[in-house]
Amino acid sequence: MKLYWLVILFAFVSCNTLDNFPEFETIDTDFSKGRLNNKQTITINDLEKFHGHLCDGLVIGALALQEALKELYPNQPINRTNLRIVSKPSPCLTDVAIYLTGGRYQFNTFYLDTEFEGLYIIQRIDDLKTVSVSLNNGIKPTAIGSLGNIAVQQNLSPCDIDHLRKLEDDFTQTLIQSDPAKLFTVKEIPHFQWNPKIKNDYLKTDILNKNLPDCK
Repeated sequence: MKLYWLVILFAFVSCNTLDNFPEFETIDTDFSKGRLNNKQTITINDLEKFHGHLCDGLVIGALALQEALKELYPNQPINRTNLRIVSKPSPCLTDVAIYLTGGRYQFNTFYLDTEFEGLYIIQRIDDLKTVSVSLNNGIKPTAIGSLGNIAVQQNLSPCDIDHLRKLEDDFTQTLIQSDPAKLFTVKEIPHFQWNPKIKNDYLKTDILNKNLPDCK
């Protein structure tokens, strides 16, 4: 019974914490051949549904883009018809990049790369203003990275997978309760040249252990 109420309390706290997560005001066209006047609000719940689950990577991506897009669209909606983005190949980061910016590989407004500093490079198409955003050193617990690497190799036991999830869930809550301005560094990149790389064989790391049995 005590465990039951602890679970309920954690769910209540998590829900209320998510209620305080920043929302993203966007603008898009209003139909398939339409005008740029369709304003919408994107929440962390929308990103969670698109990605499949809430996790630290999803929250990192969302908060990072919040900080970066404030530089490109200060005090105005995010124009998802006027952005292109380069992302590191994490499944979490890429889903946030696509959803929030409207970037798409097939329209030459999105690609993946590992050869740059940070998480994202984002560029306005109209004026070519470009910024990068990085997670500051020392923010992410090292245990998550080391255990995550073992999980990608599919060498974690079921109980170790559960331990990794607990570490990531705790880190997610820390991120949500932190000031994003202290977590990330945004830098302008003068004269950035959009040069898409064609590569589509990155490993989708969030499905590798989907058939792992429960911890006993």
